Amino acid sequence: MKKILKILLGLVACLLFSMQTAQAKENIPTLFVHGWGSSYRAEEHMVKAAVKAKVTNTIVHIDVDIYGQAHLVGNLPKNAKDPLVEINFENNKNVNAMMEAQYLKAAVELLQTKYKFKKLNFVGHSMGNSAILFYLRDNAGDPNLPKLNKQVALAAFPNGLVDQMPADVTLDQAGRPNVTAGDFENFLVLRETYPAGAKVLNIYGDVLDGSESDGPVPVKSAQTLRYLVSPRAKSYQEKEIRGKMGQHSKLHNNSQVDRALIKFLWGK
Repeated sequence: MKKILKILLGLVACLLFSMQTAQAKENIPTLFVHGWGSSYRAEEHMVKAAVKAKVTNTIVHIDVDIYGQAHLVGNLPKNAKDPLVEINFENNKNVNAMMEAQYLKAAVELLQTKYKFKKLNFVGHSMGNSAILFYLRDNAGDPNLPKLNKQVALAAFPNGLVDQMPADVTLDQAGRPNVTAGDFENFLVLRETYPAGAKVLNIYGDVLDGSESDGPVPVKSAQTLRYLVSPRAKSYQEKEIRGKMGQHSKLHNNSQVDRALIKFLWGK
């Protein structure tokens, strides 16, 4: 009888521990950042896939106007489970990624003022990744802002676009290009400041037309992200989407991408 009682008490203790662990689980928002000439609607395919996978039921978007003022659209309960936040830049044809990083910071600060999140995830497409990298470069050490947990880059181009980067660029074993282009030199400080412990998934495309690109973004430019984050990131992995679904604009409307980011961000 005593043995049975001990077993029952042990089971109750395990159950209580599991309940406490579940309650203590941190809710981490995931911010989706669109590219040049786009809007939050480009993020909706991924967001809907995440909701279908039962990651969360909470979706809001934040509009950032041309003056850098952020406005929350939708209701975000304080206890929302892993909410999805679609960022929408009103000035969506701005070519200055550093300015976009300021817009992004305004959105993060709005969330932080209202909800005090300790961590966040980023999902960026195209130029949205440049905004994220500049944001991280300039704000990674700010204790008043949430810490980066995970980053998903879609069609990132740290070393420039097809019309910026020479076609014969080579990458060394660490991913450093022999010729730098675009904003690469501006991002180099990330090797010393990138948030330690963050995990990175880099997804890029090759349409297999001989250009080794997704159209505007060279594969080798996308791959240079490894050099920028690897010294400090907890993990870094790459996924290449080949063929017609690897085209630049199709990467954010792509079931392969949906599955990869859902598994990476939420383990589903």
